[in-house]
Amino acid sequence: MSPSHPHQARTTILLLLSLVPSVTLPLVTTTATAQTFSQSRQVIIPSGTSIPVFYDKAEKIVVMPNETMPLTLKVPVNVRSRRGTILIPAGSQVIGQLQPTEGGSQFVAQELVFYRDKRQPINAESQVISKTQEIRRGSNATSILKGAAIGGAAAAAIATITGDHAIATEEILGGVGLGALGGLLLGHKKVEVVVINPNTDLNLTLRTQLALR
Repeated sequence: MSPSHPHQARTTILLLLSLVPSVTLPLVTTTATAQTFSQSRQVIIPSGTSIPVFYDKAEKIVVMPNETMPLTLKVPVNVRSRRGTILIPAGSQVIGQLQPTEGGSQFVAQELVFYRDKRQPINAESQVISKTQEIRRGSNATSILKGAAIGGAAAAAIATITGDHAIATEEILGGVGLGALGGLLLGHKKVEVVVINPNTDLNLTLRTQLALR
């Protein structure tokens, strides 16, 4: 599911860029400052550059605080140099994983996939997402899970605590099974899960410079 409002806003930005690029481009946060080396014609996007991303398959992502889950995100708009050159085209994929870190969960990017399956490594990360939600034994988790992509460990934990085993049956794609996790949660009355808004929480910051090939 693609978010409607962010896409409308991005469409407006692109229209503005086509009308008044000399004014708007320097103010757009997705614009990268690029250095071009004449000998190799290699473009460098410096570390610290922000790259917007979104997830088009769910409105939110629910994982356990200690869960690692593979995830593929997309770049919603063209990332341009200050001269207007497209550096990362809209629709490019960012492959990586959600993983636990101090204070919460974080997306770590590993590979950038352009059109025609052109690939290259990328070293970038999101902010740390620390927002958690508590689910108690016997409660109804529908409000938390509605429109969500659920990590396998989170699905198993929620099923164990709430008694709704259909969650585990339908959502577990791999990783720890219901039986194993159920034993760990035996006697527990509640579980905390990390709830991520993938269209605002996962925007990336380059940890090292990105040399485009």
